[in-house]
Amino acid sequence: MSASRRIQRLGQLVALRERDVERLGAEMAEKRATQQRYLNNLARLDELCLSSGASGMALDPGQPQKLLSPALSLNVGGYKQAVMNMAAAHRVDLSLHEAEMLNTQRLMTAAARRHEALDQALTRRRAILQRHRAVREQKRQDDLAAQVWLRRHK
Repeated sequence: MSASRRIQRLGQLVALRERDVERLGAEMAEKRATQQRYLNNLARLDELCLSSGASGMALDPGQPQKLLSPALSLNVGGYKQAVMNMAAAHRVDLSLHEAEMLNTQRLMTAAARRHEALDQALTRRRAILQRHRAVREQKRQDDLAAQVWLRRHK
């Protein structure tokens, strides 16, 4: 296989690695957006839990505290417990999602390293090929100049 053909194949491999890095980058951006949605949902759930107040007291900022009926108090307590359970489940999901993000980040870093190594190899091979071509061209020019000189001095 010729050197230019090898360089062409190496260039194709570099392009494939670059697409792999871009794909992982897009996946990472998607995971960051999902993480932000989790964090926003957790903030809203925490706010709901806090805004529901104590389960036995009515929440009315303008009036002194008054007790709720036992049935309503149970309802508020159940609501608050459900919100806290949902927030806990979201926290677990978020931690699992962040572990996936870390794994994707590692894969992206490894892919970027592979791409960079191949890109550097491609650059070196192109430089070597260019030097060989320049040497051949210089040799051709020298041969032509020698022929011209010999023709003039015969």
